[in-house]
Amino acid sequence: MSSTRQSRPPSATGQLEGFIARYSPEIAREGRAALRILVRRMPGAVRLVYDNYNFLVVGFGPSDRPSEAVLSLAFAPRWLALCFLLSGTRLRDPEHLLRGSGSRVRNVRFTTAAELNRPAVRDLIAQALRLAPVPIPRRGRGRLIIRSVSARQRPRRPPVRRVRSR
Repeated sequence: MSSTRQSRPPSATGQLEGFIARYSPEIAREGRAALRILVRRMPGAVRLVYDNYNFLVVGFGPSDRPSEAVLSLAFAPRWLALCFLLSGTRLRDPEHLLRGSGSRVRNVRFTTAAELNRPAVRDLIAQALRLAPVPIPRRGRGRLIIRSVSARQRPRRPPVRRVRSR
């Protein structure tokens, strides 16, 4: 009698780790550290994961409704970005860290998770959380939900630059 093992699909945490592992070791390491910082700040947040064509994005909100997400962490091949989704244009930003020109969203681009601990960035996060129409629970244990995975994706690592010989 042979036993066949049914392989279980990976957990949401395992899937997210697989998505992150496709990035360069540096971006993957800093992205994981940035996620830990954000989860510590918003332990009750529902984290919505989108592994889309351009970026890996982890949104933080009070529920599984994407429209309620307050901010997100976006992974790109050479940088990370903290995106302020609902209130980006309403945030006080005396250090002019926010980028973007859309009608709502702004972002701060960075390469090290330590940037999230800068007082000016911490203040932007605190403002965004205060302005959220539906507050993220301050306590509790949030959930991780994989919302979508695109079949086609841009490369997750920067192209190798070739050195020209003379």
